[in-house]
Amino acid sequence: MSFRELSMIEIREVLRRWSAGQAMRAVARETGVDRKTVDRYITAARELGAAVGVEPSDDLIAGVGQRVQGRPLPPASDQWQAVEKFRPRIEYWLKAETPLRLVRIHELLVREGLQASYTTLRRFAHRELGWRERPHTVRIDDAPFGHEAQLDFGLMGRLRDTDGRTRKLWVLIVTLTASRYMFVWPTFLQTVEAVCDGLDAAWMFFGGMPKHLVLDNMSSAVSKSDPLGPTLQKSFLEYVQTRGLFADVARVRRPQDKPRVENQVAYVRERWFAGEQFDDLDHARANAIVWCREIAGGRIHGTTRKVPREVYEAQEKPQMLAPPVTAFDVPEWSQAKVHPDHHIQVKRALYSVPWPHVGHYVEVRIDRSTVRIFRKTELVKMHPRQEPGGRITDPKDYPPTKEPWALRSINAAEKEAKAYGEHVAEFVARLINGPLPWAKMRQVYALIRLCRKFGGPRVDALCVRALAFDVLDVRRIERLLKTAQRVEDSAESTGKLITLPSTRFARDPKSFSTRNGDDKGGAQ
Repeated sequence: MSFRELSMIEIREVLRRWSAGQAMRAVARETGVDRKTVDRYITAARELGAAVGVEPSDDLIAGVGQRVQGRPLPPASDQWQAVEKFRPRIEYWLKAETPLRLVRIHELLVREGLQASYTTLRRFAHRELGWRERPHTVRIDDAPFGHEAQLDFGLMGRLRDTDGRTRKLWVLIVTLTASRYMFVWPTFLQTVEAVCDGLDAAWMFFGGMPKHLVLDNMSSAVSKSDPLGPTLQKSFLEYVQTRGLFADVARVRRPQDKPRVENQVAYVRERWFAGEQFDDLDHARANAIVWCREIAGGRIHGTTRKVPREVYEAQEKPQMLAPPVTAFDVPEWSQAKVHPDHHIQVKRALYSVPWPHVGHYVEVRIDRSTVRIFRKTELVKMHPRQEPGGRITDPKDYPPTKEPWALRSINAAEKEAKAYGEHVAEFVARLINGPLPWAKMRQVYALIRLCRKFGGPRVDALCVRALAFDVLDVRRIERLLKTAQRVEDSAESTGKLITLPSTRFARDPKSFSTRNGDDKGGAQ
């Protein structure tokens, strides 16, 4: 049995709940993380100096992740491994048309040689197979004032948008559990942006925020539906973290988990939307605010027999958290691979990543202004956001030896050429001496590569001849070097040593003279 590694945002949620005073079992239950896993991360946080009541910092979260995930995890117990061998049989019995009770399954497996307790089998079935016994239905008391809000989406009908298209109109309904005060937010979309905008509008309408949210398994807020361990969508999880809320997810097809808002969908459809004529979405939203305050909030509630707005103003509003003063910048999370050119592509724009991460997958958080790049729990790079088609490159992200070439540094090229010889440097200076030096930089790079391959003295000697005849041709120098290399290789293979002159040139320097005269060997 392998242990689960938590992501950076999951570690933050565990430590945030613990710091807020939740017990370890409560943290495990609310986050869906195994209690032993929660214990390991909280123990590591204490060792790094974390304390209850202190909000965990990014450095602390990164340190906790590295400490826990960087050490070997304990192996699965012998009993767990014994149950694992019977996995196919257990799955078959639990998913049969008439499933067997787990007690009976344990009896049959013990008869076949299983050496594990019923408790281990039950934990295995819960954790690995998603099995659970259906509990008895009980009536749950309402949460205290200011403690909880339940939210759900409901389909109202159709409405024309600004382009004249008829589209489905949804409403996000937020109901305060204790007072039954309700807010309705019409929208064409069910994205995480629509949910966050609707919630912020609700907090402004109420003039405060509750401490907990109970939400449906909407894809905009929940990335993994699981009755035991649902996973919140990262952008929505960041929203509740920013607002200081705690979000709990109702089970799939279990309306009893959020009964205070579930029955309100039909009520809103019949009493607010039916028979109304709205010009556009803004008109519908303005009308919904008035309806929530005057009609839904001003009626005598059928269950409590009290007026929700009056109960809220008198008893619940003083218990609410302060509403937000700024809009939430909804981020988007995605995965990207760092390409060999040290960049990732996000939203059709390119962003550089430090060279040690080339070839690895990273998590990317992008909002309106910034792009943050994470590898596991570590923030490795942050850039300002670019428009589609844009690119931003930090030269420090390249290896030290590659940075000058990435920056197209002419000075760096001249400096390296000078290290290989005086005439190599002069050759390079002649190449780039013009209005468009970068048009010749490929030849400069080619000449430097020849120096690295054949040695600076040889290339420097050929550069003297090339400069004397004003022949700035790197390909010719390369051909001469390769020809000389072949001669040397041939001599080495035959055992014949070719002695080169000690002077710089094979021919007498006077043979290059262009003056008229009687000098021996001079040109006539």
